[in-house]
Amino acid sequence: MPRSPLVVSAALAAALLVSAIPASATTASAAPASAAPVRAAARSLAQGAPSCAGQRVETSGPASVTGAIVGAVVHEGKGYVVTRGQKPPVLAEIDLATRKVVRSVRLPDAPATGEPEGGWATAVSGGKVYVGTYPVPDLYRFDPATGEVAHLASFGRNGGYIWSLAAAPDGTLYAGTYPDGRVREYVPATGAVRDFGVLATGERYVRAVAADADNVYAGLLDKGRLVAIDRKTGAVRELAQGAGGIGVVAEHGDRILAVSGPVLIDVRKDGTDARRVSLGSGSLDALTVAPDGTVYGTSRPDGAVHRYRTGDSALTKVAGPPSQEDETRRLAPVDDHTLAGFSGSGGMWWLDLRTGESEFTDLIEAGLPAGAERPQSMLLVPGRAVYVGGHFFMDVRDLRTGAQRRFRVPGEPKDLVRRGNKIYAAIYPSGQIISVDLRTDRIRSLGYLGHDQQRPWDIEYDPVTDKLLVASAPLGGKLEGALTIVDPDTGEMDVHLGVIPGQSLMSLSLDSRAGVVYLGGDVLGGGGVPPVRTAASVAAFDLSSRTVRWQADPVPGARTFQDVKVHDGLLYGVYKRDSGTWIALDLATGTVRHQGTLSGYGELTVHRGRVFVSTFFGGGNAYELGTDEPGPGALGAARHLATGLGDEWYTNPQLHFEPGSWKAWALSGRHLARIDLNPGCPLLTVTPPQG
Repeated sequence: MPRSPLVVSAALAAALLVSAIPASATTASAAPASAAPVRAAARSLAQGAPSCAGQRVETSGPASVTGAIVGAVVHEGKGYVVTRGQKPPVLAEIDLATRKVVRSVRLPDAPATGEPEGGWATAVSGGKVYVGTYPVPDLYRFDPATGEVAHLASFGRNGGYIWSLAAAPDGTLYAGTYPDGRVREYVPATGAVRDFGVLATGERYVRAVAADADNVYAGLLDKGRLVAIDRKTGAVRELAQGAGGIGVVAEHGDRILAVSGPVLIDVRKDGTDARRVSLGSGSLDALTVAPDGTVYGTSRPDGAVHRYRTGDSALTKVAGPPSQEDETRRLAPVDDHTLAGFSGSGGMWWLDLRTGESEFTDLIEAGLPAGAERPQSMLLVPGRAVYVGGHFFMDVRDLRTGAQRRFRVPGEPKDLVRRGNKIYAAIYPSGQIISVDLRTDRIRSLGYLGHDQQRPWDIEYDPVTDKLLVASAPLGGKLEGALTIVDPDTGEMDVHLGVIPGQSLMSLSLDSRAGVVYLGGDVLGGGGVPPVRTAASVAAFDLSSRTVRWQADPVPGARTFQDVKVHDGLLYGVYKRDSGTWIALDLATGTVRHQGTLSGYGELTVHRGRVFVSTFFGGGNAYELGTDEPGPGALGAARHLATGLGDEWYTNPQLHFEPGSWKAWALSGRHLARIDLNPGCPLLTVTPPQG
């Protein structure tokens, strides 16, 4: 495809079906003359001199409240769960007979490494409960006899995870870690730590472990391998190669079971007699083995319960989902006829294996301390409500009454968009698109993106075509993302996989009048394989012909766009890698009109003819991009509007402006806040509330 600049001509633009911006964009100093009056008018304050006095920040409590859990384990009639997202995390003890939380403790900070936010990994050894945490990969011990919590060891620096823990018959613990992809041994009696080294070149996740008297068994997520590590010598053997990442491992007798995407692997511990059982279009997120050798598992994404025995050609469904479309953190036989499950949304269920009937208990209602979490997404319905996406729940703040309510959703809403009386949410980890009725909170599934697209990052609504547009990425081990065009009435999906070759998609921005959606790429994809490109691309996708008009790499070496937004003939972009780099790309000439650096990355928004961005790092900041300095018609540096907002978003920091106002809904710490971001006012310094 010839790489010639786009020509600013209405007639020619209508005739062009394919054109291209030069891959090596250059920096210019002046905006197009036709854009200058529009930009100047947008910068004038129609309401006269700004009013900067009085209260500029109003907070209204935690934006998203959670009782979500990650790690769970059962010991002597008690269940132990660890919360997700609360600081510090809660370890709660549940009496399985009364189904009530009878005790809870907080995991203390480790001064040398930082604050934990949760613990995916749990195990019992010597009558004590062990927890492996994130985003500091630290090991803790809880003694049920005394109620004491102790920090034992650290297996890496801030940003790491202990994903999995298992206890061998002699009580020795084995931990699978991220991002170094290792297994570590911890001896409770002595505190001795042993590192088994790199299990596979380039592996980041040891997502699951199990142990017996002789070996520790590890499931590798990126490389999709099941390996056995000799506990004495440290020698590593491959038992099986999966079709996808291995995230669940269980051992029983002389066999190991592992889940690799849509396949259950059942293999002898010596690597022979490997059996592979198809799981259909889904997968399993938890396994447990009953004393009689029956294997029970919960399927994803629906959450149904199945059984299996070696020699079966397929799994047998035992019961429907005890918690619909939930993640199961742990399964455990309670007696010969009862199976208990712990749900990631913050629940626990009991299943009668004879009848298939189940009972579900919300852990907050059972006494689990709830707390503020880092929100996933936000949407303002002006004059009505603010919707905040959390983990398996949506919190709603009614702007008319101040009342707050919450309702369950099937995962993490990574982004939200409105169409009439419905909100549409892009859900991780299922890659599902759902609608929420603003009048009833009723949820309807539009279906799943499929094509390994489990990370939907951005969703917009096109009023011209009446379609939803979704930008997505795969999980580890794959590079290419997709643009999906969704019919919001029928759920029909047109998936364009690899629309930017060799890259996933992090963001999109719609120019509905031109019938073009602009896409921001990420060369790392799912993160499990080496990238094939060195710079993140932007691409223009024609919604009529459903083809790519052009693709360009505006900044050499910058690998990941966090967000892109088209406005007034310019494509604004904020990079995640290198963090905080921003550009304004002239769509008419293919030149980068401005390039600068912010405190970090975040989400762009256009309001009253101006471009704003809220960012991570540096305490949390808000900026206006493309301010009127230096000189008429030129794009200058970013204007710093607010600081001290905090770095408590889980995904992207966002701003949601009220129409006709400079008031924006955002976060102050983990609290919902209404902030005055009038560009004519001095820098606003915010002090986030505690808690």
